[in-house]
Amino acid sequence: MKLISNAFADGGAIPRRFTCDGENLSPPLQWSGAPAGTRSFVLLCDDPDAPAGTWHHWAVYDLPPVLTELADGAAKNMKMTQAVNDFRKVGYGGPCPPQGHGPHHYHFRLLALSTDHLPAKAGASCRDIEREARQHAIAEAILVGLYER
Repeated sequence: MKLISNAFADGGAIPRRFTCDGENLSPPLQWSGAPAGTRSFVLLCDDPDAPAGTWHHWAVYDLPPVLTELADGAAKNMKMTQAVNDFRKVGYGGPCPPQGHGPHHYHFRLLALSTDHLPAKAGASCRDIEREARQHAIAEAILVGLYER
């Protein structure tokens, strides 16, 4: 399975408009090569370079298996099922590392799942969603973007 963005290359800089310093929009993402048996997708974004440990920026789940992309700003679509991020908000929170902390690596991870629905409680966190999704994951694709302030 492959996950790409037409906004930045794997290992490349995330454009400002997709960060807290810009419009804070979720970036456009496209994927292909989902294995047979995929019944839904989960998309996660986190920053393992955060000073206090991994910071969870986004989790969107129960994405239908026919979906192969999200347009820029898709997280603003409240019809998507999204978790509470570490900014304590539902949806996407763009890269926002501490000033002068150096480049942070933002891991966008797409998990193909063997279930069409995660039994998540209202107000589920990104960590909750990832923990539940891992029990059903049949494939994973990762795209890493960099951002520093």
